[in-house]
Amino acid sequence: MASTAGSIIPCKAAVAWEAGKPLVIEQVEVAPPKAMEVRVKIKYTSLCHTDVYFWEAKGQAPLFPRIFGHEAAGIVESVGEGVTDLEVGDHVLPVFTGECKECAHCKSQESNMCDLLRINTDRGVMIGDGNARFSKNGNPIYHFLGTSTFSEYTVVHVGCLTKIDKSAPLDKVCVLSCGISTGLGATLNVAKPKKGSTVAIFGLGAVGLAAAEGARIAGASRIIGVDLNPSRFEVAKKFGITEFVNPKDHDRPVQEVIAEMTNGGVDRSVECTGNVKAMMSAFECVHDGWGVAVLVGVPNKDDMFMTKPMNLLNERTLRGTFFGNYKPRTDLPSVVDMYMKKQLEVEKFITHSVPFSDINKAFDYMLKGESLRCLISMDE
Repeated sequence: MASTAGSIIPCKAAVAWEAGKPLVIEQVEVAPPKAMEVRVKIKYTSLCHTDVYFWEAKGQAPLFPRIFGHEAAGIVESVGEGVTDLEVGDHVLPVFTGECKECAHCKSQESNMCDLLRINTDRGVMIGDGNARFSKNGNPIYHFLGTSTFSEYTVVHVGCLTKIDKSAPLDKVCVLSCGISTGLGATLNVAKPKKGSTVAIFGLGAVGLAAAEGARIAGASRIIGVDLNPSRFEVAKKFGITEFVNPKDHDRPVQEVIAEMTNGGVDRSVECTGNVKAMMSAFECVHDGWGVAVLVGVPNKDDMFMTKPMNLLNERTLRGTFFGNYKPRTDLPSVVDMYMKKQLEVEKFITHSVPFSDINKAFDYMLKGESLRCLISMDE
């Protein structure tokens, strides 16, 4: 691959030309990486609900044409000026947020919210010069989350790439660069349940099931799944969920139901829906004195929820988390290692697989609620 360094690469990419319309496989041109950038050959990618949300362009300013995709694994094809910790042939996970290693957040042991490379859904260009690296017939095609992995080649800031063990199977660990690590880290890094504790998980989509997986790994004795869709419970059992509560089955707040089930409340709860009512329930269902509730789901930016101050004064803790509190470059390799050591079971998250030419099928599976993660193979 080194022979292409410094030159423009023509390749196939799935381009979203307008909101909600099927992606089109196009021949595009990918410019070489500039300073602190890396060009990556994507081997496998998967579809996350965030891609679908911005493809539908509901609730945010649309930006098209655009190349979506942010959960992936690939191989470094070339590096730009100033890149010293990656080289051609390295295996990497592109990540939607970054770690510059220089700002106050990156230097802090308590934060992973990099000042320079924090998630930006509105920016469709590279942070270095404000230009896109994708084009067709001389016209720019916008980036997404700094990754744009629905392309055979992409250009990413070095701070948004995690170098991983070359023995790790790329068709499995590609799903660790967003939702699965977010849910897993929310439990292991933020909620931190002790062995034998009780945990409630609100929302049993991929992120919630990853949070449940974290509770299973931590040795929780009871993992209570809360969801409005009872059909999810059977699948959730594979991720350690031991009991299921559907709020629609009760004529009182679900937090009261859970408190009664657990003699005063669960030790930990993790909210993975972004629904304000669920957030309040997740906080109010934890035990006083030591209960910790962690908010993972992203609500509307103007949403608010109310709770009685006494819930806090009675020593319940409410926390939020971003990407499971993992620093992408520093911490994500350890998540890959968990999979390699068979502590973390990744395969059960991958429910479907399609070739790149059939990428729109992945959207269909997601929209119908049929998939947790659909693997998209770039090598057909």
